[in-house]
Amino acid sequence: MCCASVPDLDKSSAIPDTAPSRATFAAGCFWGIQEVFSGVPGVIATRVGYTGGHWSHPTYDEVCSDATGHAEAVEIQYDPALVSYQDLLTHFWACHDPTLLNRQGPDIGSQYRSAIFCHDEAQSQAARASMAEQQASGRYRRPLVTEIVPAGPFWEAEAYHQHYLRRTGKTKGCSFR
Repeated sequence: MCCASVPDLDKSSAIPDTAPSRATFAAGCFWGIQEVFSGVPGVIATRVGYTGGHWSHPTYDEVCSDATGHAEAVEIQYDPALVSYQDLLTHFWACHDPTLLNRQGPDIGSQYRSAIFCHDEAQSQAARASMAEQQASGRYRRPLVTEIVPAGPFWEAEAYHQHYLRRTGKTKGCSFR
């Protein structure tokens, strides 16, 4: 499992002097990937939501209907002086199976797809290079199906989804490694 213990997320006093950067990843159920990235040193904040679709302000039920085209995703605010985008990509590859199309574990549907939503050209280049390295590593028996696309609007999920596993004390119910 790639999850570390989750620190207290009231980090307002720990905001760095450098401008924070953003990264957005989809890797199955967003409850699990939020916990993965919340535990990474240098990550300032995370929020889960929906991106990559064609509806404005989708709800969880609409996304689950497979009609909106959105993925469940985590948006990460991070300090690039403390954690690199490449380091975040390493956590992304480690916490899910990027060879599964539109599913992770028992969660099935396009909202559970593997995707990297790039906020600029540097992220796009880093993501493509990282994916090529992962594919060439021999770690996977099947081709990677991860989408690498420009980041679009990110719609924050309902409040009950935010830090769900931490708040409920659950460690199961989500398909992350």
